[in-house]
Amino acid sequence: MNKQRLLLAVSFLTRIPVQVPAPIDDTSLNEASRYFALVGGAIGAGLALLYCFLQSFLPNEISIVLLLAAGLILTGAFHEDGFADVWDGFGGGWSTSQKLTIMKDSRLGTYGTAALVLLLLAKYQQLMLLTVQVSWIVMALICAHTFSRAMATSIIGLLLYAQEDAQSKVKPVAQSLSADGRQVLYASAGCVLLLMWLLGAFTLLQCFMLVGALWVTRLLCIKWFKHQLGGYTGDCLGAAQQIAELVIYSFCIQVWL
Repeated sequence: MNKQRLLLAVSFLTRIPVQVPAPIDDTSLNEASRYFALVGGAIGAGLALLYCFLQSFLPNEISIVLLLAAGLILTGAFHEDGFADVWDGFGGGWSTSQKLTIMKDSRLGTYGTAALVLLLLAKYQQLMLLTVQVSWIVMALICAHTFSRAMATSIIGLLLYAQEDAQSKVKPVAQSLSADGRQVLYASAGCVLLLMWLLGAFTLLQCFMLVGALWVTRLLCIKWFKHQLGGYTGDCLGAAQQIAELVIYSFCIQVWL
């Protein structure tokens, strides 16, 4: 494991103040993406611990609201911002150029606002359903934050990068992942899936079903981005991560309830 790349992935995906010991360039940013699933698992585990603490003295409804708020603060609403920008751009633009211009605009439009509100409401309702057992919401948070980032990251390099903007934070990451990079990415997610199986959260068949659901979600996201932009942007990756997170929560609800 490359400590520098891991710390860079933490710095990229969260607001946690970390010191990266070496200069940062485009290549190091791209290589850091192999650790996105691992960092996602750590985020999910941290949020799960927070929920266990909050629910010990607060009602579930308040605990879930604070949990969602903590997630937004921890990540700087990084992926949620991309999700909202995608809906603003795809909903408000006609040409590819118009869509990209809208997505770069820091202001939030009607489409993005409505999509963001519905996203948070959906997460709240899904997590509330999983509060029947503390172990369910703990495992769901770890699974969702790990696999959703693995799925979104796996899109990198499969489409052209549509945003010709040298200032884009994600552009250096948009190079194709190396074979080693994909192995680390999938191994991180695979270890979490294996852990869930060993803990009895999923049967072996359900593990394959979850992977299949995420594969279909990934395929649909790729088709959607290609149709709208002929490629993808960093905002598209954020939207893919959020969509995958919803899919995973829904899968857990179907399996456990």
